[in-house]
Amino acid sequence: MAAERDGDRRHVSDALRDAILKGEFLPGERLVEAQLMTRFGASRFNVRAALQDLASEGLVEAQRNRGAQVRKVSLEEAVEITEVRMVVEGLIAARAAERVDAERASELDEIGLLMRRAVEAGEYRRYSDLNQRLHALIREIAGHRTADRIVGMLRGQLVRHQFVLSLLPGRPQTSLPQHERIITAIRDGDAKVAEAAMREHIASVIEALRSIDQLGGPA
Repeated sequence: MAAERDGDRRHVSDALRDAILKGEFLPGERLVEAQLMTRFGASRFNVRAALQDLASEGLVEAQRNRGAQVRKVSLEEAVEITEVRMVVEGLIAARAAERVDAERASELDEIGLLMRRAVEAGEYRRYSDLNQRLHALIREIAGHRTADRIVGMLRGQLVRHQFVLSLLPGRPQTSLPQHERIITAIRDGDAKVAEAAMREHIASVIEALRSIDQLGGPA
């Protein structure tokens, strides 16, 4: 019975997290328990438990007398979060270079080729999707569960800013060669270069976030 309850709670948490990450709930939007119960076919207990789970991940915040809402992340905080990502994802890239095999190296090459084609065709939404797929594959190759969990939580808090970044003029053309250097280093098994390439890439993301701030982007 307890296991079934835990499963229901995880189901609601996963469904709500997915909806927030897809932008179906906007930053600052109230999360009304009754509406969530109807949407996910869940009990009030499981909805409240899910909101607590996502609050611990930094996706939701509870406000006194106002209930829960999707947490807003300022650009300043987004930069700080990305600085942490730079360190952790550097570690992940290094570990991936140590563990990569021929099959996974081929998968990396394929994604890299698709990313280049997407940029050349001006398909920037597809490029953004491939970008996420590449980073997910690198985490999978690395097999570092703790780092993977940390990055997943951090990236979740940056969804809105990542979307804005994807629309910045010239951003895909800047990040493509960075991703290609990461792929080359990992497939070559060079952990040191892979870590440096990943950190360079994330540092570029930080610069892009700061440029949004200077342009008066979302706070």
